[in-house]
Amino acid sequence: MTVSPLPYPLRLAGTGVVLREWRSEDLDDLVALLDEPDIARWTLMPSPFDVEAGLAYLRRARQGRVSGSRIQLAITADGGPPLGEVLLFNVRSESHEAELGYLVGRPFRRRGLASAALSLLTGYAFDTLGLRRLLLRIDRGNTASTSVARRCGYRPAAEPPIQQAGPRGPTVLDTWEYVEARSGPRHDRRRNVASRRYGRR
Repeated sequence: MTVSPLPYPLRLAGTGVVLREWRSEDLDDLVALLDEPDIARWTLMPSPFDVEAGLAYLRRARQGRVSGSRIQLAITADGGPPLGEVLLFNVRSESHEAELGYLVGRPFRRRGLASAALSLLTGYAFDTLGLRRLLLRIDRGNTASTSVARRCGYRPAAEPPIQQAGPRGPTVLDTWEYVEARSGPRHDRRRNVASRRYGRR
């Protein structure tokens, strides 16, 4: 059965990564992470991303967490300063589905953080939340993000592309999915391969 509302507070630890709740003292680090060209290019974040935007972002994150409508965690190496973010949202209990998203700040890329965080939250979503299908919506031009998705066992879904108005004009999002296999022991059901989990992103 899918867990509802989503657990709060939450802390998840995996190989080389700790996912924790956002804190008010993360404001300066959050602004530094999100106020950069790649984030503006591939997401709908306001640009420039200033302190006011950061305060609003943390406020919405807390509201979503307290209400149990989403999981929104800072990616850290050891529970310390945030290096990125991973999310689980748009949970559809009747179909046991949800969407995920992730980002890592420019100075911290190519360390395997995105792959580690996505794998960790994917495993939690299946094993603890009881979800059976997870979705990513990725701009088809964002090859770094699609590489992370593929490394973590996600594959292109048979769904039509999504047209989206972005800050730099229209964009096209492709859907990637991670689906629980229908047979075999539970620890073998998922499609991601452990040796691929922690790549260079």
